[in-house]
Amino acid sequence: MSFSTLDDLHAARDEIAASIDGFEPPAAYAVGIATLGPSGAVLDVSYPAVNLGFGYPGAVLSKVIGHVNGTVAHEITPDQLSTVIDELAPAEAVDVPHPNLASWRALLQLASVPTLSGTRQLFATFIGDLDDDPTGPADAYLRLHLLSNRLVQPHGISMNGVFGKLTNVVWTNLGPFEVDGFDQKRAELRAAGHDVSVHLVDKFPRMLDYVIPSGVRIADANRVRMGAHLAEGTTVMHEGFCNFNAGTLGASMVEGRISAGVVVGDGSDVGGGASIMGTLSGGGSQTISVGKNCLLGANSGLGISLGDDCIVEAGLYLTAGTRVAMPDGTVAKAVDLSGADGLLFRRNSTTGAVEAIARTKAASWQGLNEDLHKN
Repeated sequence: MSFSTLDDLHAARDEIAASIDGFEPPAAYAVGIATLGPSGAVLDVSYPAVNLGFGYPGAVLSKVIGHVNGTVAHEITPDQLSTVIDELAPAEAVDVPHPNLASWRALLQLASVPTLSGTRQLFATFIGDLDDDPTGPADAYLRLHLLSNRLVQPHGISMNGVFGKLTNVVWTNLGPFEVDGFDQKRAELRAAGHDVSVHLVDKFPRMLDYVIPSGVRIADANRVRMGAHLAEGTTVMHEGFCNFNAGTLGASMVEGRISAGVVVGDGSDVGGGASIMGTLSGGGSQTISVGKNCLLGANSGLGISLGDDCIVEAGLYLTAGTRVAMPDGTVAKAVDLSGADGLLFRRNSTTGAVEAIARTKAASWQGLNEDLHKN
């Protein structure tokens, strides 16, 4: 088959899809390579190229491995991947980017390279619908890659039960290892002349070991979990933190904690030591967001959503049940002000009462320093 235009590729995709009985185009797909521990557990999966939507590479991949529909992670062989690559090669005649071909060729080479931490396994993973819950570790890792590659925003894909699909792992400079037996394995590696450094023990790896989004600065790789969504222009300082399925939607300064599920709008500053409540612990279900051009002062805390152009005073922890004095003399619960624009939350230094007042254009904080976020 020969191709000369993008329309040719689209027509070939549709032809293949029509030839597979019961075929349903996936919402997302990718080919990745996993590290399997001695027990057979999937320790990690790396997807160098991820796809939101359905293109010609996905059609060829589906045909070769026999994928029909649904959310499925298929174990595939190097021979199968080689066949896919050979069938896709003529598509390079069309002058468009071919990230799948480039990454799949690299994966094919990597599949034969020994690893010190386990064995390798290729996966072709399809997500039938973004609302489908994760079905296993390979599927979970694809979702984390979609988030960190900014192809979906936080809450844009189901992450229900993701903790139960992942294995606790020892993350090292030599790759991921199973926790059980690691001390013995480390001794053996050192005896063989390998320097072993443990980065962390967790179910989630560091994002930067798998995905480096364009236009961001991250001062400490350990502070950003895989599955974080960091928009271009975001800076995460040394004490800043961002969890999975959370992050920024525009240029933001992060010097505090963005907990799981939290989304921070463009132009906002999460000050040093500031903390935004997430939904992982304690049974909380409210999704908290911070609007555009907001400031969380140093060591402040936030348990409600903020609209645009809001400030929370340094050191003030604003929970949903905090009693807030209003300008008209009434008192409201903070949760009743959730999502409101243009408010300054502060503690009266004389009475100790928490107050909400309208933020004026003359407020001392006028937004981010643009030069700091030209990443």
